[in-house]
Amino acid sequence: MAKCDVCGKDESMPYNCRHCGGTFCADHRLPENHDCTGLQDWNDPQGVFDSGFDNSVNGGGSTSRASSLVDKLPINTGAGGPLAYFRGNATYTFLALMWLTFLAQLIVQLTLTANVYRALFVLTPQNPEYIWTWFTSIFAHGGFMHIVFNSIVIFFFGPLVERYVGSRNFAILFLVSGALAGLGQIAIQYVQGPITPLTPGVLGASGAALAIMGVLTVLNPNLTVYVYFIIPAPIWALTGLTALASVFFIGTGGGGDIAHMAHLVGLLIGLGYGEYVKRTQNVRTPSQFQLGGGGGGPGGPGGPGGRRRF
Repeated sequence: MAKCDVCGKDESMPYNCRHCGGTFCADHRLPENHDCTGLQDWNDPQGVFDSGFDNSVNGGGSTSRASSLVDKLPINTGAGGPLAYFRGNATYTFLALMWLTFLAQLIVQLTLTANVYRALFVLTPQNPEYIWTWFTSIFAHGGFMHIVFNSIVIFFFGPLVERYVGSRNFAILFLVSGALAGLGQIAIQYVQGPITPLTPGVLGASGAALAIMGVLTVLNPNLTVYVYFIIPAPIWALTGLTALASVFFIGTGGGGDIAHMAHLVGLLIGLGYGEYVKRTQNVRTPSQFQLGGGGGGPGGPGGPGGRRRF
C-alpha cells in the first residue's frame, strides 16, 4: 500500500510519475492533476524532459555538429535502434559498463600479469598519474559479491536521482564522485603512512553509489527503504550509519580492505549536490522505496594484487 501524494488515499497499485517521481492514485496520476513539476519545463530544452544525451531539441550549432557525428556511427542510435534502451538511462548504461569491465577483469586475470591488471583497473598510490585508472577503477570490482552489492544500490537508487537531475548531470555526478572518492582514499593513505610497493590501491563504485544515496538523503530524508524487502528504515538512518562507520574506521585505522575514506568522500559529494538541487529545483520525491539483494558486502579479499574496495 502507498499513499497518494495529493489526496492521501491508500492505493494498492499506485502510479509513479516518471517526471517528478511522485506517488499518486488513479485520479491524480496525470501530470496536470498533481501539479507535476515537469509541466513548467515542457518548453525548456534543459528541463526534465531532456534525456541529457540527445540535445537535438536545442537546434544550436554545437548540437547539430554533435548530432551529425552521432549519425555517422555505424550503429543505429535512434529510438528504434539497439542502443535506444540506454538513451536517457545513464544508470543502466553505467551498470552495463560495470559488468563488462568485470568480465574484462576476469579475462586479464587469466591471460596477463598482475602488474598489467593493476595498471589497467586499480587506482594505486604508487601510480596516481595513471589518469585512466581514476575512471576504470570506478567500474572495476574486487569480486562477484562486491559488484553485486554495488549494482543493487545503483540499480534501485540511481534511476530516482537520474529522474530528478537529468541523465547528463547524473553521469557527471557518477563519474566525478567515483573518481574523487578513489583519489580521496589515495590521499588518506599518504597521510596515514609511507607508501610501499605493498600499499593497496582502490577500485569499485561504492563512492558513486554513496553519492547517489547522499542526494536522496537530502531531497527526502524520511524516504522509507525496505532493506531486503522486509526491514523498513529511513534513508537518513542508513546514510548516517554509513558515515559514522566510515569516520570510526578512518580514525582507528581499521576496517580491513574496505576504502572507508572513499565512502565518506562519495557521501559528502552526494550530500552537497543534493543540497544544491534542493535549493535550485522543485523536486517531488516518493515516500517509500524497496531495496533488496543478495548477501555479502563490498569487502573481502580477491583478485591479483592488494587493493581496497569501495
